[in-house]
Amino acid sequence: MHRSLPARVPTRASLVLVALGLVLAGVAAGATEQLIVNAKVYTASALHPYAEAVALRDGTIVAVGSRAEATRAVASSAEVIDAGGRTLLPGLIDSHVHAALAGGALLGVDVANDVHSIEKLAEIARAGKASGRAMAGDVLQIYGIPLDVWSHTDELNATFSGGEFANQPVFLRGMDGHTAWGNAALRKRVGLDAKFLGGLTPAQRAYYGYAADLTPNGFAVDAGRETLDKALPPVDAAHLEAAAGAAVDYLHGLGITSFLDPLADEKVLGAYRDLARAGKLTAHVAAMIEVKPDDRESLPRALALRERFGNVPGLAVSGIKIFADGVVEYPSQTAAMWAPYGKSGRSGDLLFRPENFRALCIEADRRGLIIHTHAIGDRAVTETLDGIEAARRANGDSGLPHTITHLQFVRPIDQARFAPLGVIASYQLLWAEAGEDTIDLVQPYVDPAIYPWMYPARSMLDAGAVIAGASDWFVSSPNPFLAIYQAETRRGPRGVLDAGQAMPREAMLRAYTINAARAMHEEKVIGSIEAGKAADLVLLDRDVLTVPAESVRDTRVVWTMVAGKTVYRAP
Repeated sequence: MHRSLPARVPTRASLVLVALGLVLAGVAAGATEQLIVNAKVYTASALHPYAEAVALRDGTIVAVGSRAEATRAVASSAEVIDAGGRTLLPGLIDSHVHAALAGGALLGVDVANDVHSIEKLAEIARAGKASGRAMAGDVLQIYGIPLDVWSHTDELNATFSGGEFANQPVFLRGMDGHTAWGNAALRKRVGLDAKFLGGLTPAQRAYYGYAADLTPNGFAVDAGRETLDKALPPVDAAHLEAAAGAAVDYLHGLGITSFLDPLADEKVLGAYRDLARAGKLTAHVAAMIEVKPDDRESLPRALALRERFGNVPGLAVSGIKIFADGVVEYPSQTAAMWAPYGKSGRSGDLLFRPENFRALCIEADRRGLIIHTHAIGDRAVTETLDGIEAARRANGDSGLPHTITHLQFVRPIDQARFAPLGVIASYQLLWAEAGEDTIDLVQPYVDPAIYPWMYPARSMLDAGAVIAGASDWFVSSPNPFLAIYQAETRRGPRGVLDAGQAMPREAMLRAYTINAARAMHEEKVIGSIEAGKAADLVLLDRDVLTVPAESVRDTRVVWTMVAGKTVYRAP
């Protein structure tokens, strides 16, 4: 379902007028007009992908083409913006980013997966405590911890559970958003001890790290991480609004003008609403509400939130978010796989009953809700496709862009199902590198038959799937140019992760523009530089279509425009 569009977005009537060729004689008095010239324009439109000038009126694109064509569409008094021969793109779009939560990391301490020793981590913790930036109430919290740190719980406890940190609750958040570690003081606060673990079933204990005598070592994943979360004080509305605002500003600096927030609860929606009321929500936001297929009350709650936040300018409560599984890396291994993990013999966790998921998909689709599903393991992908297929069969083709995100492992038989079902693949291809997270923590433990099909974006593209760009920030950098570089090269510290899956550069530009707009169900409004669409634009310092791959990742944004207004300009 499309949102009620704010005034800055073209209405159906304005689209009709543009189609009829409205020119200077019909321009309303007082209209704001701009003419961008001397640009290398990539429009992301399949029919006319390149141009040299763009004309804007009151935040809407009115003409795209040659300088002469664009000039004829506006008055002689229009503001002329000389692009200096630089590259102009549609505003970039992230189809899976936890913006409000990531803004909290911006305001706090985030090591961004870039700390290589426990000693260095301790230095960062001390500095964060001294400055106050790492403090959430009286808990010292650090974001973005590399996953390989969880293999060193003895060293973590030696450093953070005694000495200067003995009485200081410490909470370390994994860069994947699923894992965490708490020191002894924090574990005591939430009651995480041998007695607690002894009261759990073996399946429930799998979400915690512990010794043979059930003494916890502090590591936790998913449900276990939620136990550690209880030590944190509630986030107040003012802080969450500030975090959301910081995130929007940061994304604009990367050329991002729209995004899909896949885990927006009532508090997060309230932050976006408050930001809009303050006139600071300078982005298009599509929000997804988490729904659990095995909880019959969660869909009605999501529908109530859609109704409550349905008239916030710039915000659309577009659908629901479902977790099909967890993560694949050792020691977590909660991603749902068809073949069991080596050594443990477990197959991960499918987080719903398939029959309940299928029923939810049918009902959500019928009610006009996008189904946006986290699926990492190959079984999770299959079960998700089965649910969406059930909805298509029951309701016909609703046109809703149901989406699967992450897609770390996809069987070839399932790769071919995306296009016929109209399912979008929201990929975080910054993760597709040959490194510790894809080799050491994965390859020894998963079935050799599925391991080669890790992040198979090119095979899916060739099979007709729509690939949308995404970051999962705060899990990883939201910089689209780093992801475009990585998708094209798949290089890492350990070589190349299956060069046959490398993505063409223009396909990645479409992934971060028109395809991501499709994932938001906003492709008629944003995602390409075409007459009638919102004037969301980004000017770059280099021609990202032609420069060498190594140069792409160093791309800088000159300015970012939303609805014809500059929201970011490089210093």
